[in-house]
Amino acid sequence: MTEKEKAAAGLFYDSALKFFEKERHRAKNLYHKYNTCKPTNFKKRNKIIKKLFGKTGKKFLIEQPFYCDYGYNIEIGNNFFANMNCVMLDGAKIKFGNNVLIGPNVGFYGTGHPLDIELRNSFIEYSYPITVGNNVWIGGSVSVRPGVTIGDNVVIGTGSVVTRDIPSNSIAYGNPCRVVRKIDPEEVKLKEKYFKKLTKEEFKNGIY
Repeated sequence: MTEKEKAAAGLFYDSALKFFEKERHRAKNLYHKYNTCKPTNFKKRNKIIKKLFGKTGKKFLIEQPFYCDYGYNIEIGNNFFANMNCVMLDGAKIKFGNNVLIGPNVGFYGTGHPLDIELRNSFIEYSYPITVGNNVWIGGSVSVRPGVTIGDNVVIGTGSVVTRDIPSNSIAYGNPCRVVRKIDPEEVKLKEKYFKKLTKEEFKNGIY
């Protein structure tokens, strides 16, 4: 197996090889252009992201600055939004479904290092895929660890450290992140339709 095949298979691989270094430099040059691009030049910004990422949906917005390792392992669905200071360590695939909202300072850390000191000091790494489903809202300052899958219709609370899979239709938060309660999408839809009828003052004072 090549080192790149090892990385894709979740095995230890040598990240210090010139091959990986060259690919990381490519990504860095692209996201440097992106981060220094005029914020209102959306056409140029989108063009850079499409070149950087492996796959994009039709509609997306990633606030500056953004950082990643390789870029080509990142796939985003339609109607994707990531706020400022998003980090994606994409030694393996990081995939997002449609209608995903990500708060500021969120990290998707698909890459880790061995516990063995000699291996770690030699820049040996491992990478596991991260998968995020459809209709997911991830609050600010959340860390998502290697190998995690987040299901559909999930809300992850601010500051959470997601170390394990989160099932669909859940509200989860904490360190480590855990499911606090399930969500009934139809019930939420009915409640929020009612909330829209409230005046701003009623909603602010909790009169509902």
